[in-house]
Amino acid sequence: MDAIVQALSMAFAMGWEILWPLILGFTLSGIVQAVVSHGEMSRLLPDDRPRSIATALGLGAASSSCSYAAVALARSIFRKGANFTAAMAFELASTNLVLELSIIIIVLMGWQFALAEFVGAPIMVAVMVLLFRTFLSPRLLRDAKEQADRGITGRMEGMAEMDMSVTEGSLWQRITSDEGLTAISHYFVMDWASVWMDIVGGLLIAGALAAWVPHEFWQGFFLTDHPLLAKLWGPLIGPLVAVISFVCSVGNIPLAAVLWNNGISFGGVIAFIFADLIVLPILDIYRKYYGLRMTGFILATFYVAMAVAALIVEAVFAGLGLIPTERQAQVVEASISWNYTTWLNVVFLVLGALLVWRFIKTGGPAMLRMMNAPPVAPS
Repeated sequence: MDAIVQALSMAFAMGWEILWPLILGFTLSGIVQAVVSHGEMSRLLPDDRPRSIATALGLGAASSSCSYAAVALARSIFRKGANFTAAMAFELASTNLVLELSIIIIVLMGWQFALAEFVGAPIMVAVMVLLFRTFLSPRLLRDAKEQADRGITGRMEGMAEMDMSVTEGSLWQRITSDEGLTAISHYFVMDWASVWMDIVGGLLIAGALAAWVPHEFWQGFFLTDHPLLAKLWGPLIGPLVAVISFVCSVGNIPLAAVLWNNGISFGGVIAFIFADLIVLPILDIYRKYYGLRMTGFILATFYVAMAVAALIVEAVFAGLGLIPTERQAQVVEASISWNYTTWLNVVFLVLGALLVWRFIKTGGPAMLRMMNAPPVAPS
């Protein structure tokens, strides 16, 4: 019983530490989604040329960080005519280049990790594009398109189809208009509703690992006694740890902090964070969306792209002296006190409450019930 209480206490403390960054991140994400339309995505992603891939990165960075919504939206724009490779690039960017992810990483782990994520994500996408160009056969792509057009439901289908963006007026006018504020509140709550299970799951797993798994086990598992081998092993094992952890979206950052404190290499941390799109529940959705063969192809190519990108980031950051020398990621606070974290939590909880109030007053609950509705058939 004491072990369970200790794990839950650590999970709660980590949750308290990241509460205000989560609210801030989802608010910023809601603002961006409210002024960026999904309507032109298919037209903007016609092929896998550098311009389309760069556009996919930008659109992904401006979208929700929810892995399930990203996967659903990627299929939606693929069905409507977007290039499959570009849709996958969008999917990777939407869970690795969003604002809330960077904020949480900075708070828990430090700016070096956020910078590594920002630098590594485009490298990962570039490697993925090269692998798709080399190994993706027309027949496999055709079979995947036929499966996608069957419209089998995954998760967050309604959120993938939702587009409340305001496109008229200046940026400030769009944000402050009644329509803009309503859209921000809806996206804010939808994002929370879509990832809260991943956040809670990540905190519980991280709390359990921090409380129950001996430090000596991690040191042996991550080969800390063999520094050079550990740098190669980390990016290879990081995604595999993510696959079996079931945690995706921003929920995997607390677990990444635990892994870092216990000896995984810098590149291993980055590869672990990258891998939220190949966790087991997401792989099952790929199977429904694109078929078993394409699921295997996505798993293999994403894994290689994540590991290679993490190895490159490890080498570059080591050469530049940017890898932290001490493993002191913020996992828990000894106790909750009236420090800057508590004050910021209070301020942002008020902001969150105002957004939730507007969400309720503007028909949000009815829309929330549609989040897992089947997608609209492509016209």
